[in-house]
Amino acid sequence: MTSIDAAIAGGVAAAHKRLIELSRDLYDHPETAWEEVRSARRVAGLLSDNGFDVTEQYCGLDTAFAAQLGSGDLHIALCAEYDALPGLGHACGHNLISAMTAGAALTLAPVVDDLGVTLTVIGTPAEEGGGGKIELLERDGFTGQHAAAMVHPGPVDVARAQPFAVSHSHIEYKGRSAHAAAYPERGINAADAFTIAQVAIGLLRQQLPSSVRVHGMMTRGGRRRTPSPNTPKDGGTCAPRLSPHWRRSSRG
Repeated sequence: MTSIDAAIAGGVAAAHKRLIELSRDLYDHPETAWEEVRSARRVAGLLSDNGFDVTEQYCGLDTAFAAQLGSGDLHIALCAEYDALPGLGHACGHNLISAMTAGAALTLAPVVDDLGVTLTVIGTPAEEGGGGKIELLERDGFTGQHAAAMVHPGPVDVARAQPFAVSHSHIEYKGRSAHAAAYPERGINAADAFTIAQVAIGLLRQQLPSSVRVHGMMTRGGRRRTPSPNTPKDGGTCAPRLSPHWRRSSRG
């Protein structure tokens, strides 16, 4: 084992308790996309306390940050996610991502000069549906870096993940309300159209390639049982692997 290997191994052991505390703290205080004020401050604060030069509101984004250490020619970025899912908290493990990224940064910190590296941790908000990294890319947040990396928790260990691009469609079905018991023939039940769409998408999955995922949910289905629902809404997601990212809203 080289002296650099020994320093990194020692750094892992030394940082372990603080990283567990960080992960659990983020888990106990979930914040959703673009609202991660406390979470961003918590992760950035740990890095600042350990010698990193922190830039808050990085690229003009309120809950993004950049924490930099070293001055080597090779510039490496590590990404930290910390947003939670609405209503579910950290079901996607972004608290762990922050802890793992911070852990990698803290253990590399003592040897960045020996390695000739400039190390930057980028706090990337709004991964869950907000496109935070896209905003950072468009604002030159990754300019000048030779490589960017991140670790994501999962049920298996793989060195390289196969990512999915994603497009979102928000579809509103319009019908006509009527009293479902007294005058059902006067109504047009928009929820029926939504049901047909869901069934059709389910049948379509037979012909979709293995690299494509389609998910959806009804975001509004009516307020009472008696009147026919006239404006159900569907929030759907299509995730084709490695296709260009795009977003659209449609009404039908």
